[in-house]
Amino acid sequence: MSDRRILVTSALPYANGNIHIGHLVEYIQTDVWVRFQKLRGENCRYFCADDTHGAAITISANKKGISEEEFIAEVKKAHLEDFGGFDIAFDNYGSTNSPQTKRFCNFIWEKIREADLVSEREIEQLYDPVAGRFLADRFVRGACPKCGKKEQYGDSCEGCGAVYSPTELIDPKSVLSGATPELRKSKHLFIEVEKARDFLQDWINNSGALQPEIANYLKAQFLSDELWPWDISRPAPYFGFEIPDFPGNYWYVWYDAPIGYIGSTCEWCEKNGEKVEDWWNDPKTEIHHFIGKDITYFHTLFWPTSLNAAGFNLPTKVHIHGFLTVDGEKMSKSRGTFILARTYLKHLDPSYLRYFFSSKTNSHVDDLDLNLEEMELKVNADLVGVVVNLASRTAKFAHELGLSETYPDDGGLFAEGASKSDEIAASYEACDYGKAIRTILECGYRANQYIENVAPWNLKKEWGKLEKDPNASEEDRAAAKKKLQDAVTVGLNLFRQIVVYLSPILPDLARKTEELLNTKITSWNDAQTFLVGTPVNEYKHMMTRVSKEGIQAMIEESKETLKSEASENAEAASASKWDDSAQPLVDEPLSETITIDDFMKVDLRVGRIIEAEQVKEARKLLKLKVSLGGTETRQIFAGIKAAYPEPEKLVGRLIVFVANLAPRQMKFGLSEGMVVAAGPGGPDVFLTSPDEGAQPGQRLH
Repeated sequence: MSDRRILVTSALPYANGNIHIGHLVEYIQTDVWVRFQKLRGENCRYFCADDTHGAAITISANKKGISEEEFIAEVKKAHLEDFGGFDIAFDNYGSTNSPQTKRFCNFIWEKIREADLVSEREIEQLYDPVAGRFLADRFVRGACPKCGKKEQYGDSCEGCGAVYSPTELIDPKSVLSGATPELRKSKHLFIEVEKARDFLQDWINNSGALQPEIANYLKAQFLSDELWPWDISRPAPYFGFEIPDFPGNYWYVWYDAPIGYIGSTCEWCEKNGEKVEDWWNDPKTEIHHFIGKDITYFHTLFWPTSLNAAGFNLPTKVHIHGFLTVDGEKMSKSRGTFILARTYLKHLDPSYLRYFFSSKTNSHVDDLDLNLEEMELKVNADLVGVVVNLASRTAKFAHELGLSETYPDDGGLFAEGASKSDEIAASYEACDYGKAIRTILECGYRANQYIENVAPWNLKKEWGKLEKDPNASEEDRAAAKKKLQDAVTVGLNLFRQIVVYLSPILPDLARKTEELLNTKITSWNDAQTFLVGTPVNEYKHMMTRVSKEGIQAMIEESKETLKSEASENAEAASASKWDDSAQPLVDEPLSETITIDDFMKVDLRVGRIIEAEQVKEARKLLKLKVSLGGTETRQIFAGIKAAYPEPEKLVGRLIVFVANLAPRQMKFGLSEGMVVAAGPGGPDVFLTSPDEGAQPGQRLH
């Protein structure tokens, strides 16, 4: 076994919200990797913490009428409960508001100053005149200055990945009050990242710390031009650490957040008699960061610059992953697919999600799609139908007989599984868990075929008959019993071997296997060792099938949670006698203001549908013929097929449509307008109709 010392971190969850399944992509991936390393006997430690500073914390604490410290303590407790529910095990989970983190913030700042990387500038910053405070990056939203995507935060665009200043946003709005911010001047401190260009180029090109696609992205997007200075100070009021040599100003949350990795390590070292220098200054220590692609910028430019200036170890590997989508789309509160960790845990086994996420995980930056139907099929087929099936079909016989004293001839199955050890380990090491699972399942298929062939249930019947047959010899009875015992001994050993390989992904299944077989799984090498001559406990269900009812209940509760949040956050809506939900406006905020002249350019007319039919080759379209009265008609292809599966019922209906839209040549014909409808799409589309008395051809004013 090697003498590796491995320090592992995940991005720090912000202490202003609950853990949801999107977060869990990263924490499950990290936990699996750490468990694998520990099973291999490596000195591997997993450190994380809550990211606790910034204006958002103050605002949330004020709403609850408690101090920031009380608020972040409540959130930390909730975060740890959520993580624990998914078997995510940290060696230490700290807080960026700890004295240890503050100590290292001060130390690193001194070293950055000594390296002459700090400058002071007067800048124009967005100020909310209603809230009476300067706006942090995440408290202003607008259109991206690079690609125009709306509703983007003030530091980076989720659409094109561009990084920019909040003052560059198009039509910015304060998240706090909705007001249009003003530009006001204030003095800020900057880290001159451009001065570290030579170091960063060498590290990005030669360290091997980054996936090739990430290295190429950094070179194309950032190193191809002058690197921007990094604004790392924020004026009061601000919840955080005050900068010692810049009174009245505080370190920006992204300065102290990654330093929280060191602070959390230090907390653990103080509790366990270790030296933090061994983990952050000894070049023998490997440092592995697991992060999402949205924070690549901070972890691959600013963070290495800070570490290098302070003389700390640089990351050995930055494992960057993509985002989570659900059923092919961005997580949605209205569809019930924005699922909180605690909501999931009420309805489904966490092992399902750990397994499904792992089956989709590889070493690239691909987005991961949680298709709930696919999860149901995969878990039921792989885990219940292949893995757990081995134990359920053999353990009841082994409970009666115990395991054979010597391992029987199995035709080389155990040896073949043992030979896959290095291949599976290499897949885990590379974060290619999907490949590891495929190899493990191949062992499972062979083991199940063995059980099918030996049919222990038939062997049990044969032995039972001989036991009852007064003419049967003791030798025949013993031989039949031995044959059954050998068969289940092979089956359970093959099962345990598979569980050892899967235990980083499925720690709960490993615990249940230990209980069944009276033997702990303590090492990767347990997959090389026979288990013989031991008793077997009574079999208890290890995993049930994923139920459609459980999935649906989870989705429905997620929708209900949304309704509750929308009600709390929209007092005006809840006070209305109509009790209209605020959710549609949450899902699709109001567009930017237009003039009456802009509106008059759109010619909205009443039309009557005189023909309607499905477009067989199209998944979403209906073909409509709309009359404006007299002989004037328009042909319109409308994406309303899911909402109106019987188009003939639309014939005769009055609708509203855009009559002066430029015709568009489509694959199926020329579309000469656009119907007006409400709703999020799919089956939830509602055609707009005029009141009784309106006539085709009339214009809407």
